[in-house]
Amino acid sequence: MDSVSSFNVFVQVAEARSFVAAGRVLGVSASAVGKSIVRLEERLGVRLFNRNTRSVTLTAEGALFLERSRRILAEIEAAEQELSQTVVTPQGRLRVSLPLVSEPFLPVLAQFKKAYPSVDLDLDFSDRKVDVIEEGFDAVLRSGDSDDSRLTARRLGAYRMLIVGAPDYFAQHGKPARPRDLVNHACIQFRFPNTGKLQAWGLHRDDDVADIQLPTSMVCNNLEARICFAVQGVGIAYLPDFAIREWLAAGKLVAVLDDYTESSVYRIMWPSGKHPALKLRVFIDFLVANLFPHQQPGAPRPAA
Repeated sequence: MDSVSSFNVFVQVAEARSFVAAGRVLGVSASAVGKSIVRLEERLGVRLFNRNTRSVTLTAEGALFLERSRRILAEIEAAEQELSQTVVTPQGRLRVSLPLVSEPFLPVLAQFKKAYPSVDLDLDFSDRKVDVIEEGFDAVLRSGDSDDSRLTARRLGAYRMLIVGAPDYFAQHGKPARPRDLVNHACIQFRFPNTGKLQAWGLHRDDDVADIQLPTSMVCNNLEARICFAVQGVGIAYLPDFAIREWLAAGKLVAVLDDYTESSVYRIMWPSGKHPALKLRVFIDFLVANLFPHQQPGAPRPAA
């Protein structure tokens, strides 16, 4: 285990850029840190740091060794956590960023808290693109794909965007037969609170979709408001299926243009390169199992 200890000392020095600071973290003297680094360099036969009186910097070989050392330490930590998993209770603060919607998240988050009362949930509801690592989040839930290579992602479930309106509205104004017909309808649009931009209605399979300028008969920055106005017959709204299933089943809302609307996927993402802590692992597994339960393998399909 002396090698493991040397890896840890090396990583601490590389991150702190100081023998003194690394020693403070490790609870040993700067001299002991320096001797450990010298022994490691002698064993490897390479110089890991450039040293002068004012700074400690990695050599090219040191930078390469740092990446490998971090992976080794992460694997050891993961092995220890897996071995102790049966006796350790998930606990501690879990900081998560989520979209500005209540369904399907709030009921499942409440169930999780009841199942794991020792995990303190710190939830930030926002539609802005947060920097998970820089802002100190443990995880983020978002729809679509992520282009951040620093994050690991796991699929939670799929949903479909629907264009809906009340039966009374369609009885009075008629149903659109193709996307271009929407220009003659009252459209209830969504404005992102953080950017001020209107949500695009993702429509496909129509050559002239790109040219459509939807009317802004009403603009909201809240999902529940759009559902309410659509149910009241104010106009047509573009809404996720999971938020309006009850209204559709009750006949209070009717979907149109189903052949043109798109599907999307919710994912949970967290920083790569380190094995997730137990509190995060159980959180991820719980969301996968409960957010979209009818999409899990072997689950009964919902009634049409």
